[in-house]
Amino acid sequence: MRVRLRRDSRARRYLLRVPPDHSGPVLTVPENGSRTRAEKFLLQHLGWLRDRLVDRPAPVPLVAGNLVPVRGKPHLIVPTGGLRGIVSANHSDDAGPQLLVPGETAHIPRKVLAYLKKEARSDLTRIADQHARTIGKTITGLSVRDTRSRWGSCTSTGRLSFSWRLILAPPEILDYVAAHEVAHLVEMNHSARFWRLCEQLAPQTPHARRWLKTYGSHLHAHG
Repeated sequence: MRVRLRRDSRARRYLLRVPPDHSGPVLTVPENGSRTRAEKFLLQHLGWLRDRLVDRPAPVPLVAGNLVPVRGKPHLIVPTGGLRGIVSANHSDDAGPQLLVPGETAHIPRKVLAYLKKEARSDLTRIADQHARTIGKTITGLSVRDTRSRWGSCTSTGRLSFSWRLILAPPEILDYVAAHEVAHLVEMNHSARFWRLCEQLAPQTPHARRWLKTYGSHLHAHG
């Protein structure tokens, strides 16, 4: 297994992590750190690294026959056989929730991904706007991306950015992340005041944080 070294001028210590996107382990090295100390740190944490790699969920491509969670509920990806139409969610009494995908088989992953991103933007825009109105703030822009290290972000100008993968999680998890970033419109920090405001907007904050820590890697396994 290749371990990437990343030098960071802001880092205070050596840090080993396994990104959820299957890009491989990363060892962060402080600006004044050395390769020798980095290798020693890595050897001291090989057991931890092995455990994390074993526990990491396997990738799940967005192809026909696979299950993809939508708002926390597994949906079976089903090709419709038709050449025209749009991806739609359907519930079958026999097969349960499904994503019906028209077009050629080779285009199914692209179409499912586009559908998930569209649904994520719709949910996040609606919920973030609701939270912003609650605290009397204005969102100046909202984007949906495939971020690796964070579920959302907020700039000092009021622009919010979110991971599209939040649409895979249960609605209360997406709601928490939206509330978290909206709360940064008031508090650009993670102070006690910030967390009080976050919990006012999303009372499920403690549960959602634990859920993301436990199951967040599963969201990154899809696609």
